[in-house]
Amino acid sequence: MVTLAALWLPILLAAVLVFIVSAMVHTVMPWHHSDFKPVPNQDGVMAAMRPFAIPPGDYIMPRPANAAEMKSPEYLEKHRQGPVAVMTVLPSGDFSMTGSLIQWFFYCVVVSLFAAYVASRALGPGADYLRVFQLAGTTAFAGYSLALVQQSIWFKKQWSTTLKSMADGLLYGLLTAGVMGWMWP
Repeated sequence: MVTLAALWLPILLAAVLVFIVSAMVHTVMPWHHSDFKPVPNQDGVMAAMRPFAIPPGDYIMPRPANAAEMKSPEYLEKHRQGPVAVMTVLPSGDFSMTGSLIQWFFYCVVVSLFAAYVASRALGPGADYLRVFQLAGTTAFAGYSLALVQQSIWFKKQWSTTLKSMADGLLYGLLTAGVMGWMWP
């Protein structure tokens, strides 16, 4: 068994590598450009919503008060007429990605830590590169990708967006696996 302390460098290096590659995937490549579409008459919709001063958070509409209301003719009519939406409202004001980038980096560290943990419990020092690659890569892929499917199942996020993000997760998992296998003690 290998201690996590012995894996601090591959954990950190994998997180840094995934962070850099993910930045390139989202800024240089056009891969995710079509993930979000503008609503028709975006300026008009924004102006119509502005007076409501909706606080940041996750919303769904129409939203029934309880399970019984979901069966009521009034609710069913609202749902039929639409619009039906699941939305996340972000804070208004100046736009900064700093907080999100910091959180993303720490998330990359956490996924790398779990990948290292699983491999370290199963493998000893001097383990074969491919075996480390398999365990660390599978764990990292799961950490970066599998929970994304729930958004398409339950909240109807486009499957194309989910599948592209899962492909990103596969890339990040492979990078993590490569670093773990290469630097395994």
